[in-house]
Amino acid sequence: MNIVDKIRNTINTKEKKTLFENFVALSVLQGANYILPLITLPYLVRVLGPEKFGLVAFAQAFVGYFQIITDYGFNLSATREISIHREDSKKVSEIFCSVMVIKSCLLLVSLILMSVIVFSFGKFRQDWPVYYVTFGMVLGQVLFPVWLFQGMERMKYITFLNILAKLIFTIAIFVFVRESSDYLYVPFLNSLGFFIAGVLALWIVFRDFGVGFFIPDIRSLKHQLKEGWYIFISTVAISLYTISNTFILGLFTNNTIVGYYSAAEKIIKAVQGLLGPISQTIYPYVSKLINESKEAGIRFIKKVIMVVGSLSFIFSLIIFVFADLIVKIILGNQYIESIIVLRILAFLPFIIGLSNIFGIQTMLTLNYKKAFSNILIFASVMNIILAMIMVPMFKHIGISFSVLFTEIFVTGSMLIFLQNKGIKLLGG
Repeated sequence: MNIVDKIRNTINTKEKKTLFENFVALSVLQGANYILPLITLPYLVRVLGPEKFGLVAFAQAFVGYFQIITDYGFNLSATREISIHREDSKKVSEIFCSVMVIKSCLLLVSLILMSVIVFSFGKFRQDWPVYYVTFGMVLGQVLFPVWLFQGMERMKYITFLNILAKLIFTIAIFVFVRESSDYLYVPFLNSLGFFIAGVLALWIVFRDFGVGFFIPDIRSLKHQLKEGWYIFISTVAISLYTISNTFILGLFTNNTIVGYYSAAEKIIKAVQGLLGPISQTIYPYVSKLINESKEAGIRFIKKVIMVVGSLSFIFSLIIFVFADLIVKIILGNQYIESIIVLRILAFLPFIIGLSNIFGIQTMLTLNYKKAFSNILIFASVMNIILAMIMVPMFKHIGISFSVLFTEIFVTGSMLIFLQNKGIKLLGG
């Protein structure tokens, strides 16, 4: 029985069809999200070289903080609210307007904050155009209400628009980036794709979903801020041991070392992305199912663990065994230093696949938001301490071990917490 069959057999006919369609749409999307960049990755790493590739990766890591600020946590909290009230167009409009107003304010705050940082420190000031061009990704992300499409379970729109953005980026890279001095085109084209997708997404929202725009009242704004708060804190904590690793590495070393690490990390993220459709497809369904029956929700989650755990372990094992060959084929001989990084990070798809189920699919849907946040906050502090100790001594190898240890801690802590609450997801 394949992965789709295992998921589909647990739910009724109507929901089978909806989840199956969403799974297919998100699978196509994730394929585009990770396969298309993998097409450009071998080209970019060779044309730009480790130094310029590292600079672009460092800028993306830096701007990633502002993406987190503007997302705030709405990709989960607003998705859940939309999924609950999807039949009430007036309530959907209220949620949409409240979230978009908050995100717009956070966008302005982020731009001001970034400007202060860029022009206050020499490391940033000398390459200031890279950061401003990369910031266009934040604008595009604010415009794209992915949480609305997910909550309404209309994943085909997300698929179409994101593939369009990635296609624009992929084709344009081969046209405009010919030598290392063209590095600025990379963030520009990436931002352009995000922006076009965001504008088209808003057009579809107003055309097809019957959503009206109005200035929301203070009560609605406060409610959305409150709903997203713990998820926002958790996301910030997660960033301190994900995108922060590239950022910290860049602060303590140089762009070339960042290039070695980032190139290997992109391969790992591409594999993780193959499992993303499962998580995105089932989250709205699990939220609804647990709200109706906790026992049925737990049974469904156990089935998902078997599927995700098996697939992710196989992927991780393949990466570990063939790390040398993978680096030489995808990255080239300039990135031999990336082999050890890829081997250290090889089992992250398996570890993170499980932590996603324990944390997002289980702890959040059971309303253990505070515990979820506390685990991630502690993990982020641990990761920063480890990174500060290991990066100066071991550079890209040190940050790789720091990431691995932190992810093992997160997954283990979430499992222990759930076990202590009597929720036995493994065995039993």
